[in-house]
Amino acid sequence: MSTPLTRTTDTPTPPIRLVHLGLGAFHRAHQVWYTQQAEADPADPQWGYASFTGRGPLMADQLDRQDGLYTLVTRSGDGDSCELMTSLVEARPADDIVRLVELLADPATAVVTMTVTEAGYHLAADGSLDETDEEVTADTRILREVLDTSGKVPDTLDTAAGKIVLGLAARRANGGPGIAVMSCDNVADNGALTRASVIGLARQLDEELAGWIEENVTFPSTSIDRITPAADDELAADVAEQTGHDDLAPVVTEPFASWVIEGGFPAGRPDWEDAGVVFVDDIEPFERRKLWLLNGSHSLMAYYGQLRGHTTVAEAIGDEQVAARVAALWDEAARHLTAEGLEVPAYREDLIERFRNPRIRHNLAQIAVDGGTKQRMRAVPIMKAERAEGRDGSAAAFSIAAWITHLLRQDLITDTRAAELSAAAHDPDPVAALIAALDAELAADADAVELIRTHVTTIRED
Repeated sequence: MSTPLTRTTDTPTPPIRLVHLGLGAFHRAHQVWYTQQAEADPADPQWGYASFTGRGPLMADQLDRQDGLYTLVTRSGDGDSCELMTSLVEARPADDIVRLVELLADPATAVVTMTVTEAGYHLAADGSLDETDEEVTADTRILREVLDTSGKVPDTLDTAAGKIVLGLAARRANGGPGIAVMSCDNVADNGALTRASVIGLARQLDEELAGWIEENVTFPSTSIDRITPAADDELAADVAEQTGHDDLAPVVTEPFASWVIEGGFPAGRPDWEDAGVVFVDDIEPFERRKLWLLNGSHSLMAYYGQLRGHTTVAEAIGDEQVAARVAALWDEAARHLTAEGLEVPAYREDLIERFRNPRIRHNLAQIAVDGGTKQRMRAVPIMKAERAEGRDGSAAAFSIAAWITHLLRQDLITDTRAAELSAAAHDPDPVAALIAALDAELAADADAVELIRTHVTTIRED
């Protein structure tokens, strides 16, 4: 008979020195896992996480009932391995802003990490804070009142930047040291974009606060990678059978993991390099390799694979036509991935092996969400890079066309830009309108639009 997970006197419990926004499966399979692996003495850990959900309280409630403990299941063709994760000390709901501010004001807190998705930074097309965004304007109004008058922590804030700015204001008022705020989202140049989001909001509230953040807060850039499918009831049953514990919130992942970081940490950090994290002086080539090869092929398979009747990555990559389109996209991307140390051929081989892992059920529908933002970062840059060198970028154009075709077949668009994309989909020329929603420069290239339109026709006739 299985027993509930709970901390005991024998369970190592590190002090909280890390805060995370966006408590989900990837965070628990990646940042928490790396942190636990990096401890010099597992019996006396020094770095614990307090992690906050992105929206609702469900995951925090489930993990709180287990004192933050959960099982990480690593699946390969050889079977499962289960690891008890102990470095997540507190799981908090998104609206527990009082606790978040308390933690950010604490000088012992050294790093804030984030997985809030690309849309969670509320950025305009030029990479600056979108000051017209409704959630940004609402948070600005609330924070201005808090900082100018009451000083009371508000009951709600909608944006990650708003929560961080409030916490940094408390840290400044408390005389605390600098801190690192680090995005772990699949966004190119995510350190600079996080900086723009946080300082952009702070500048609307208090120039002196914005100046303090510029001088004392760093925004490291990261490239992260580990496939982490959504959990299901079967996973919980497997964990109970293999470990003897009932786990309300197990996580399943693949053996492969990667984390590349550029930037400094003024208040210190875990020895992540001891767990395999790579620190570099220039992260951009590694970001592009990951976004264009892994994420780019994921998006292509998510749309084209589903159109061909597949439900998982393993199924899609097993389809010769899908695999050929993936290889063509990689060929185009590889022409622009030439920096030293990228080892693109070996990286491609690893990706194929990972995609074919029979024990990882990575659902295409899960990957397909928010394509209106993802394809901006994945297929569009490849196509533009190819066209800038005199080639047509046909493989990347096919990926964009697959997204358009998939979207036009949806009764309900699942995207943070759903209203904008729905309007484009109902335009008299939906193909051109959806391309414009991705990238204005590409939409102004008549030949590029016609190439994508031709691919849409081909996919529809397939």
